[in-house]
Amino acid sequence: MGFFGFSKNKSALVWNDLNTLSQLAELEKESATTPVLILKHSTRCSISAMAKNRLELYWDAEIPLKAYYLDLLAHRDISNEIAARYHIAHQSPQIIVLKNGQRIFDASHNEIDYNQLKSHL
Repeated sequence: MGFFGFSKNKSALVWNDLNTLSQLAELEKESATTPVLILKHSTRCSISAMAKNRLELYWDAEIPLKAYYLDLLAHRDISNEIAARYHIAHQSPQIIVLKNGQRIFDASHNEIDYNQLKSHL
């Protein structure tokens, strides 16, 4: 039991680091069997931190999805490639879901919503 009676549940969401451009091709292949989530996150932005925390708080371990975390401050080149490859404007924070190598859903800022994400899977 945590502070003020709230339990500190560890998130069922496991983040994998996205830190090389070559990983994007691997993610596309991987998305043929399991949907892939990419979170573009700025470690200096409170809105980005809130979006990440909301995903982790509500995450359901039963969702068949592999999640990747992109630190925008360290890897802006990868973010730029994602924008070009999937024809979306760069945003931060931003989530992109890939299935069969294609973008099937994206959202940014306060539009990042667990239930909406779940409905696209």
